[in-house]
Amino acid sequence: MEEKILEILKSHDKALDIHEINDMLGFSSVEELKELIKTLNTMEESLKVYRTKKDRYLLFNNSNLKIGKMIANKKGFGFVDIEGPEDVFVAPTNMNNAIHGDDVVVEIITKKGLQMEGRIVKIISRKLKHMVGELYNDQYGTPCVDLDDEKVKINIQIDKAKTLGAMPGHKVLVKVTNKMKDNNYRGEVVRILGHKNDPGVDILSIVAKYDIPDTFSDEVIAELDEIPDSVSEEELKGRVDLREEVIFTIDGDDTKDIDDAISIEKLENGHYKLGVHIADVSYYVEEGSKIDEEAYLRGTSVYLADRVIPMLPHKLSNGICSLNPNVDRLAMSCVMEIDENGNTVSYDIFESVIKSRIQMTYKKVNKILEENIIDTEYEPYVEKLQLMAELAKILRKMKEKRGYIDFDLDEAKIIVNEDGKAIDVVKRNRGVGEKLIEDFMIAANETVATHVHFMELPFLYRIHGEPNEEKINNFLKFVSVLGYNVKMKGKEITPIVLQDILFQLKEKKEFHILSAFLLRSMQKAVYDKTNIGHFGLGSKCYTHFTSPIRRYPDTTVHRLLRKYLFLHQMDRDTINYLEGKLIVIGQHTSEAERAAVECEREVDDMKMAEYMMDHIGEEYDGIVNTVTNFGMFIELDNLVEGLVRLDDLTDDYYVFDEETFSLRGKNNKRGYRLGDRLRVRVKAANKEAKTIDFVLANSNEGETNGN
Repeated sequence: MEEKILEILKSHDKALDIHEINDMLGFSSVEELKELIKTLNTMEESLKVYRTKKDRYLLFNNSNLKIGKMIANKKGFGFVDIEGPEDVFVAPTNMNNAIHGDDVVVEIITKKGLQMEGRIVKIISRKLKHMVGELYNDQYGTPCVDLDDEKVKINIQIDKAKTLGAMPGHKVLVKVTNKMKDNNYRGEVVRILGHKNDPGVDILSIVAKYDIPDTFSDEVIAELDEIPDSVSEEELKGRVDLREEVIFTIDGDDTKDIDDAISIEKLENGHYKLGVHIADVSYYVEEGSKIDEEAYLRGTSVYLADRVIPMLPHKLSNGICSLNPNVDRLAMSCVMEIDENGNTVSYDIFESVIKSRIQMTYKKVNKILEENIIDTEYEPYVEKLQLMAELAKILRKMKEKRGYIDFDLDEAKIIVNEDGKAIDVVKRNRGVGEKLIEDFMIAANETVATHVHFMELPFLYRIHGEPNEEKINNFLKFVSVLGYNVKMKGKEITPIVLQDILFQLKEKKEFHILSAFLLRSMQKAVYDKTNIGHFGLGSKCYTHFTSPIRRYPDTTVHRLLRKYLFLHQMDRDTINYLEGKLIVIGQHTSEAERAAVECEREVDDMKMAEYMMDHIGEEYDGIVNTVTNFGMFIELDNLVEGLVRLDDLTDDYYVFDEETFSLRGKNNKRGYRLGDRLRVRVKAANKEAKTIDFVLANSNEGETNGN
């Protein structure tokens, strides 16, 4: 019956009532009518048809309804993330009890260009995971949890027998057990994270919110006893011995999990011989082991302000797998011959054993390559570093020629004391050394991906799809509103086209803001079995091979290389097994990466607010990087961001001009717009809410720490 109903609705532009559908089906009995009502109810539940308020039916796809995920704001409104160029705005009065993270049906009620407003008509599913909050007793003495995530508007009561002994003031991890009424739920405490004022509990609470495990199970720890502390002679069999070659590492000052080492030579034909040597993690982490299962679950290491939550236990990540200096280490090497134009003319991928000569730091390498200031310990390697810088320059020029897009976005680094409290926020330096390593790793990743791609075997690629054309056109309109005339080279959106757009904006005062906007117009890079290339890198074939200590996809790529290149396991059963497994690995690790990024971002926001709480009343210079109908966000030179609220602009009456993305004053016609440099004073900061409020420096507004 369903198919016949769908055919009838497809052939009619207008919505039909149940009697019209009944007649078109040729039904005449009461029993047939009852069966039709039952079928339509089922089809409505499965979102195949939509019933209007007047009890008329039409195909779901032909209606103003869209399916998406609710992204709520703590102020009560939200956006529904749907397929398409723009999200759907939902006002507080149209939320219909939907909360952050719900899968919902949203009805489009107004549409202006690409901007849409809607109302929630149905909550499809609510996936309440473990949630984090502070335990308190209500007026009746019942334990309740005040959730940290202000976007999730639900109330949770805890049975006194299921608190695990938690007391008011404890941060706890809660499992939601059942719904009571409306947005009231029952739950039970599954873990006490610590008292809210204990050092480190602030970050641990955010980590728990994202379901990121921060401890290893006893089973994983037990398996570590089987892992050796050093490389044995037996393990060297069949490996290329590179211990006499000049190989070294370049990393951050405090890096302990060293994935990659490099080597270089200039050949007689003028070409470069670049060696990228990667820790052979897959040799030690057996597929299907408890260590492997835990690494898969985590998907990635998470780098936070005061700690690293590693994908692998320290015995592996900082020990036998880490390419520490002056010790034998097993590696997987990709050695490439690269010509004067940056093309890889030949290469070899093999199992090796290396001994890194020295653990260099970016800071000291940059001193050598940028200022010619040489640390005594680095003197024997200066010539190698200069040759590397020469090759990196060639590789970067080649990448830019094919369309590599360098958004050149700054990152903040949060400095904490021994108690984990933020004491400074500085801009990360991205010098010649950092770019050099990036260029070499990209070269190795492309070489490995291309090799397996042409073998036509199942593989895990790092892909980045083409951006949505409407979003790019929206960006160009936005730029034109700011007064900049940006031309697009041709009609097709290619990496070269976007690269040229950025080049045209390079000298504008708002460049780093516009660059970030353009980046947000693009798709997210993910892991997938199907190769579609990497748009942002301008690469036809790309993977992640160079960080197996901290990324599970890289460990997977190493396993595939071992199967195909060294063990020659390419039988039909193996290929069929991998075809299915790689789809699952790609989806899971992409999701784990997103969770890690969101966790890192939330920790940064919280720590920046904590830092600014000690600077209430102080003045800073900043730039307007976002303008909204409730104020403007100011980014300081150290990348700390705060809000100047519309209510705090008391020198005039300001309104938001959405056409020019500016605040226009009734008397001051120019007002404030994107890119303006302003001097602001810190009015308030709230660590729990992760907010910072500024006022203009000439304002007389008072200050508060937000507590």
